[in-house]
Amino acid sequence: MKRIMVTGGAGFLGSHLCERLLSEGNEVLCVDNFFTGAKRNIAHLLSNPYFELIRHDVTFPLYVEVDEIYNLACPASPVHYQFDPVQTLKTSVHGAINVLGLAKRTKAKIFQASTSEVYGDPEIHPQPESYWGRVNPIGIRSCYDEGKRCAETLFSDYHRQHGVRIKIARIFNTYGPRMHPNDGRVVSNFIVQALRGEDITIYGEGQQTRSFCYVDDLVEGFVRLMGTSDEVTGPINLGNPGEFTMLQLAERVLALTGSSSKLVFRPLPQDDPKQRQPDITQAKAVLDWQPTIVLDQGLAKTISYFDALLKEEPLV
Repeated sequence: MKRIMVTGGAGFLGSHLCERLLSEGNEVLCVDNFFTGAKRNIAHLLSNPYFELIRHDVTFPLYVEVDEIYNLACPASPVHYQFDPVQTLKTSVHGAINVLGLAKRTKAKIFQASTSEVYGDPEIHPQPESYWGRVNPIGIRSCYDEGKRCAETLFSDYHRQHGVRIKIARIFNTYGPRMHPNDGRVVSNFIVQALRGEDITIYGEGQQTRSFCYVDDLVEGFVRLMGTSDEVTGPINLGNPGEFTMLQLAERVLALTGSSSKLVFRPLPQDDPKQRQPDITQAKAVLDWQPTIVLDQGLAKTISYFDALLKEEPLV
């Protein structure tokens, strides 16, 4: 039995990861300050004697004994990370310094949840790990993009300078149950609007593309990356290479919900990437990993979750 700490463990991705790690017989320490995480995401785990919850902000040091660390702490949607951009940057940078210091002291293996946002608005398509990106360092999204880029630098330097065992995953758009209903991300936006019978908001002309990975596939990638030899540090792209326009996604959501919602178009936000698609060659070769859940299958599960949530809390 390993003692594994998951920062951001009450969030969308973190709660699914905590479940997976517990199912494999580990002791899990969930750390979250509940800025975007929710107790309902991990309420069903609280009775497990091998699950422990600590309310804590990773911008402050944490003194615990662990064997492995998954660092997922950071608001990941524009609505939330732009609410307090300075704190978002601190979460990525100070948070990385604190968990890396803990990993150095305890000799724990440590995983960094990085993001496809490090590629910015890319000039190369699809994006391989070797691409350095095209990021606006002073834009409204920079607190997140540059924070995650700096965290990758810190992880790499702690590895080179102190021998800390690191793993870096660059996460592409992920969706599934327990997404925050008001996080402003396109999948949750479209589903909630469709279930409520509201207009579905599309920014620009709806031709920008994203690649959507179901959460179970992503967590499988996390675990496989963490289980590789110490020589494999990453970064490694984790995402579904299937590419869809926003219009295509809206049409799928309308079909699966049976909603009569209408499409409305709004101006494109500043620095919104035009296309995003992972090159997962490395993940296939190094991790023997690729997504298995197709979009319609994953959307159906996600729609069921939001349908139940909205019936419980219609004003969410």
